[in-house]
Amino acid sequence: MIDVGRPELDEGDVLVRVLEAGVCGTDQELNSGVVGESPADGEFLIIGHENLGIVEEAGKSPDGLRKGDLVVATVRRPCRGLCFACRNGEPDICASTDYFERGIKGMHGYMAEYYAERPENLIRVPLELRKTAVLLEPLSVVEKGVEQAFKIQERHIWNPRKALVAGAGTIGLLAGFILLDMGLEVWTFATRGRDSPKAQIAEAAGAHYVNVKEVSLERISKDYGPFDMVVEATGSSEIAFKAIGMVGNGGVVCLEGLSPKRAAHVICTDCINMDLVMGNKAVFGTVSSNRLHFERGLARMESIERRCPGLLERMITRRVRLDEARDALQHDRDDVKVVVEIGGLRR
Repeated sequence: MIDVGRPELDEGDVLVRVLEAGVCGTDQELNSGVVGESPADGEFLIIGHENLGIVEEAGKSPDGLRKGDLVVATVRRPCRGLCFACRNGEPDICASTDYFERGIKGMHGYMAEYYAERPENLIRVPLELRKTAVLLEPLSVVEKGVEQAFKIQERHIWNPRKALVAGAGTIGLLAGFILLDMGLEVWTFATRGRDSPKAQIAEAAGAHYVNVKEVSLERISKDYGPFDMVVEATGSSEIAFKAIGMVGNGGVVCLEGLSPKRAAHVICTDCINMDLVMGNKAVFGTVSSNRLHFERGLARMESIERRCPGLLERMITRRVRLDEARDALQHDRDDVKVVVEIGGLRR
């Protein structure tokens, strides 16, 4: 914990007082030094990219933001060279590695009392989503992945009915929520027992939950597959490659999990190549999101809440104060989403 000055505002900036910051695997990797880059003019990085705040000073915001508005800020910022994607509002598809990410790469994040931001990077949140809006950033990432999967599948006539989600962490559960909301039948597998919070949340959403310590991946594929779509959210490259064999002919595999350990596995590359080609299968990776996905994520949150009231709130399994943030970075096996509470709504 350190003291930093209240951020100075450039012309057009909005000052936001942070209410909450979510903790994810990336924050834990930052804490252990696996990833991360401090600002060029600094010796430290303020972490935190999942966020919810309230506008403290709006000035003459062209987006109509006003003091007291609840907001969530996007994360990725354009690269220095402004590649084609960044020039056109898609820094999440940046063609270079020279982009910035708040709380991750080259820019301070949101795990502080205040931050300054351009209004175009702020998403206004309705008050009725106050309790769960901190989940909007990870939801936007999954919203993008699912959107891209369906765009890719425009390559042929596709009528998806069954989806498999690997992993029951935040990304995996949110992927299940979105696919269920779209009318698909969803199977979720993870390593926790059926009595775990993650399994209970998945089943409360309407997914079929399978414990892979009790049922093998091969058995899941044989008994419930083949699947029209697989979302890999464990970060295990071994499972990612096995997912190719679990998706049916003409299906798509969306890779959402990262594998920072760089582990090596012995696999039959000829088998994978044959399976992809002969099965007309597609595999793609996705990371980050842009403003459009945040806006679509807001609509999705409202739809999920209508379908399963209270479901998103169950995702937040632990809350800690800012001075307890070190504890938040220590992941408990039953944690789904840990939230750092930084400031409450002032009356």
